[in-house]
Amino acid sequence: MSNSIDMLNGSIFKGLVRFSLPLALSGALQILFNAADIVVIGRFASNNSLAAVGAVAVLWGLFGHIFMSLGGGATVVAGKFIGAGKKSAVSDVLHVSTALALVLGAALSVFAWIFMPQILNAMQIPQEVFDLSLKYTRCLIPSVPAIAVYNFSAGILRAKGDTKRPLYFLLAAGVVNVILNLIFVLAIRMDVAGVGLATTLTQYLAAFLIIRCLVREESEFRLEVKKIRLDIPVAAAILRIGVPNVIQNLLFTISNLVIQTAINSFGAVVMAGNAAASNLENFTWTAMISVEQAALAFVSQNYGAGNFKRVKQSALQGLGLICATGAFLGGLTVLFARPLLELFVSNQDSVAEGVIRLRILCGPYILCGIMSSLAADMRGLGHSTEPSIVVLLGACGSRLAWIFTAFQTPRFHSTLWLLITYPASWLITGIVLAFCFARVFRQEKARFEPWAKEF
Repeated sequence: MSNSIDMLNGSIFKGLVRFSLPLALSGALQILFNAADIVVIGRFASNNSLAAVGAVAVLWGLFGHIFMSLGGGATVVAGKFIGAGKKSAVSDVLHVSTALALVLGAALSVFAWIFMPQILNAMQIPQEVFDLSLKYTRCLIPSVPAIAVYNFSAGILRAKGDTKRPLYFLLAAGVVNVILNLIFVLAIRMDVAGVGLATTLTQYLAAFLIIRCLVREESEFRLEVKKIRLDIPVAAAILRIGVPNVIQNLLFTISNLVIQTAINSFGAVVMAGNAAASNLENFTWTAMISVEQAALAFVSQNYGAGNFKRVKQSALQGLGLICATGAFLGGLTVLFARPLLELFVSNQDSVAEGVIRLRILCGPYILCGIMSSLAADMRGLGHSTEPSIVVLLGACGSRLAWIFTAFQTPRFHSTLWLLITYPASWLITGIVLAFCFARVFRQEKARFEPWAKEF
């Protein structure tokens, strides 16, 4: 029970902090270990190798976001069943989630292996780094099923407030990742292939540890191999929440890939600086997302229990906490931008490009937190399609419109004006989502019936 949080009673703020802190540390550790990849490549390989890894970072992040989003669907469905007191249904969600992870992970890995050259060509990866980028991604692709299993399993544990043990598993896998990086890159001289292979091996270690945890669980959270199956109603409930968010993240990533393609057009120096800055800004993003996931779990459980007072309190307190987190960490990143970037790259021109990115994105990162938090709260209430559409039109649509119009003119054709599209789109989308959440909350409160009766 020490690994669970009572989301239906007691202090919401303390529960949010207790939930999000291990999750934030997990994300920070993941970034640190990914940053170790960048540091090892940046310090002990060529600038082209660093650019090759950074050029596909947005693309590779998509795989994690896909399964994190689907795992979030499992969190919402399991959380509502927990709130409604349906223990057997929680067990169904666990086993169906595991089956979904295996099937979808295998399918996506096959797709990526076949079409990766075409994808990299579409991204306009410069010729001098193309082969290195392809080699790196081909070493990462076999890890996709492990990423799927880990994220679905972690989503189930988050439904009951257990964010500690996934932290321990990531810590163990991350330490192994750093050791393997040093062996493969420094000792064996495998360059980008060594970094990719180390990442793949440690993803499977993390998946093994979390599956072993679930096998040893008690009651409805215990995983039994013979019960793993694809049950259509439960799978549909998970996908109904997860798939719109996946589509949102997919199109979000496409817009980011368009931006990355524009960045690639400025050359390897700019690419390397943006790759280093991207790793740094992810610390702030991960901390805010952790609070978002905490609020999502609290909203879904209390919605399942029909306690709309706590639903509202969970959403508002989560929003306040995510704003404070974004303002504090984003401000620190901007303040120490140059020395932090110099940990990753030695080329001062690349450092200067990274500073530009951090000032534009991390300064107003609070806007991104507001947008993401409101969208997550709506998903916790069972509305996943509407926030996805708003985010796609407000964030992705406005960025693409800018890139294909004003950015094409000489006056605005620079990395500065390219990156400004991020905070501008966050502001527009956040305002619209605030009105949408208020409407959805009133609507669900007026017509609420115990959600679990569907099953």
